Amino acid sequence: MSRFEQQIDVNVPVGVAYDQWTQFETFPRFMEGVKSVHQIDDKTLEWAAEVGGQERTWRAEITDQTPDTRVAWKSIDGTENAGAVLFAPLDPDQTRVTLRIDADPEGLVENLGDKLGFLERRVKGDLERFKAFVESRATATGAWRGEIHGDEVRDDRSDQDGPTEALSGTSHQRSAGSR
Repeated sequence: MSRFEQQIDVNVPVGVAYDQWTQFETFPRFMEGVKSVHQIDDKTLEWAAEVGGQERTWRAEITDQTPDTRVAWKSIDGTENAGAVLFAPLDPDQTRVTLRIDADPEGLVENLGDKLGFLERRVKGDLERFKAFVESRATATGAWRGEIHGDEVRDDRSDQDGPTEALSGTSHQRSAGSR
């Protein structure tokens, strides 16, 4: 399995960078090769992407999510991968975004591409396009401020009525207006 890390500094507050990253269905707008990301529930995403000239699909589970700090995931079927994106405020209007990925290339073409650094360059380009996307807007397209730690999901709306309650089996989308 290949492991690598890329980072970029974006000229928006940490909350804007983080909130935009939680809008998974916008990923095809700045991630090369990603055809679609569909959010099934607060923890589960279905991905379709072109990798090494081949269509790949997988289901991923968010394993840890802490507002303005971290989103981590692992694939649970299909193409094997895992990783985390970290957010660190550099000042009130600048954030460092660090993307760490573990990916398991399949077949000769993907393994060759991995050895030649294609996947790492693709991720670097994705971060550069994310920077351009979020800076051009200066605001996120939506937000989800809940938390996920293992099997526990704390919806951001539960804070409005007192202590946060753990929710499971939720099936609402993260989108502008509702999150």
